[in-house]
Amino acid sequence: MSQLKNRIDFMYIFDVQDGNPNGDPDAGNLPRVDIETGKGLVTDVCLKRKVRNYVQVTKQDIDGFDILIRSKELSGTETYINGEIRKTYNSMGANLKPKDVVKDNDQIESARKLMCSKYFDIRTFGAVLSTGPNAGQVRGAVQMTFARSVDPVFPLEHAITVCAARDENKPYDSQIGIQGRKYTIPYGLYVCHGFISANLAQQTGFSQEDLDLFFDALKNMFDVDRSAARGLMSAQRLIVFKHDSVLGNAPANKLFDLVKVERRDKSAPARSFADYEVIVDSEHLPAGVMIEELI
Repeated sequence: MSQLKNRIDFMYIFDVQDGNPNGDPDAGNLPRVDIETGKGLVTDVCLKRKVRNYVQVTKQDIDGFDILIRSKELSGTETYINGEIRKTYNSMGANLKPKDVVKDNDQIESARKLMCSKYFDIRTFGAVLSTGPNAGQVRGAVQMTFARSVDPVFPLEHAITVCAARDENKPYDSQIGIQGRKYTIPYGLYVCHGFISANLAQQTGFSQEDLDLFFDALKNMFDVDRSAARGLMSAQRLIVFKHDSVLGNAPANKLFDLVKVERRDKSAPARSFADYEVIVDSEHLPAGVMIEELI
């Protein structure tokens, strides 16, 4: 594995058409919205889930690419974090019982390193492993912000009807007709900002190969995570700023300011990515930073 030696910042731009990119369970699963601006939100946790799912599908049964926070929907198994921590200790010969808690700092550090080497999502995003048997905590090399839509989004409510009854012991007419609601937005273009720390990567073992896999996930993860509820979601742009040092050569916000996403015609509602223009000002890059457009 090649050690990561450069700080990296990136902008990830994706869109949704006629779908709900990230429902809010506290609001009846309505699309998440900033109530002050009306702009749509997609949480970092939602995006990380899709990255995990992509790696779980594409790297299944390959050593070093297991997923700790894995989806039962994809794996078919139930995962318990404390149980995975205990398995790690037992592989080290500790032979822990269900209620045993490790307090020796050297053992905890060994278990933390072993779990980083085994689980892609731990060394990438970090994890709280101090529960149960206790394998410490990991601060991941990759951090992501909420994605925010460029323009306000307008959630729509759709009635869902059922034409087939389920239970023969109940009246037929009571089981058909309007049975629920579905929420979508006609169109939204979202921008997420990300940060990759070479310093933390050296601590967790996050490698250049892991970075390549992470970017592959951002490019392709919507295609392995299709759902009628999410409509048509697509990765549109991935703009990467690579510093020539571990700690970086310029503030991330100054680099992000070099990228502008603008509507071509503000008099009409946006309904596709073609209604926007992404302008990258590569002429004013600070010294020691290079830009690469992966999508």
